[in-house]
Amino acid sequence: MNGRAPAILDHLASLADTTRSRLLLLLDRHELTVSELCGVMQLPQSTVSRHLKALSESGWIASRAEGTSRLYTTTRPSTPSGRLHAGGRDTLDSSARRLWLLVREQVGATSAAAADQRRLQSALGERRTKSQEFFSSAAGRWDRLRDELFGDAFHLTALAALVERHWVVGDLGCGTGQVSLALAPYVARVVAVDSSAAMLQAARKRLHGLDNIDLRRGDLEALPIDDERLDAATLMLVLHPVPEPGNALAEVARVLKPGGRVLVVDMLAHDRESYRQQMGHVWLGFAEDHTQRMLDASGFEDIRIIPLATGVNTKGPGLFVATGQKAGAATKVEEMR
Repeated sequence: MNGRAPAILDHLASLADTTRSRLLLLLDRHELTVSELCGVMQLPQSTVSRHLKALSESGWIASRAEGTSRLYTTTRPSTPSGRLHAGGRDTLDSSARRLWLLVREQVGATSAAAADQRRLQSALGERRTKSQEFFSSAAGRWDRLRDELFGDAFHLTALAALVERHWVVGDLGCGTGQVSLALAPYVARVVAVDSSAAMLQAARKRLHGLDNIDLRRGDLEALPIDDERLDAATLMLVLHPVPEPGNALAEVARVLKPGGRVLVVDMLAHDRESYRQQMGHVWLGFAEDHTQRMLDASGFEDIRIIPLATGVNTKGPGLFVATGQKAGAATKVEEMR
């Protein structure tokens, strides 16, 4: 016979100590620091740390560093298939988990455990209070503080994650590649098109190392893209210099798949005539009804046109965002049936 004692006996030894069972009860649903556990259990740090070390060595708990603190929680059970949970090796075998469920039922009914739970709620409440106090005091300076910590555009970049990962997206009138850079991590491919060789050269430098961006030179009114290749397309401040913006939108519809989405950002109608000479603008922005007509005529439906909020430090005209869906998606579904 194998002289090694069954593992269940080791587990029984670990759970036989009342303090360890109380610790596990607290850590079964929460991540807590040593100082929080000391306060909840009303025990000195040396005692709590000693029992945490024993539980960790026997595989009952796991920990992770967060700043200067260390957070503890129970290890997770293995999945029914026997595979480990995401997160790695910190898992409990099924027999240990069954044993813990029995012990938990008994320990949880004790007066000491009930008192622990009351103090635990107080400790968790202190976490919330600290957070609420910070945000209450920081409300007036939160925007500035957030910008200082994370920049003023992180939320806009993150919104690109809403697109589907298998999409092919056109960045039409890509300029120096800012939009392509934001989209590339989240989609299968970006087809970036611009008519300016200088702009494309700047985009190549910015997008160096990204292998899912296809840079092409071409006009918006004659896109170098085959029919129905794109799932979505963006046109960021590129319609106003186009002689025939309606033709450009018709081209966008051609290269989109049925049901594909278009997103247009451009200037609202304005009277800054100097823009024609200074920046080569053909159109002094677009009124909402003008944009609506162009998208309608190009075969888009479910059109939405929304003015964008104006920043306090901006000097240009107001902007709008327009979205639409290429007609034909329902017909395509019926054909597939």
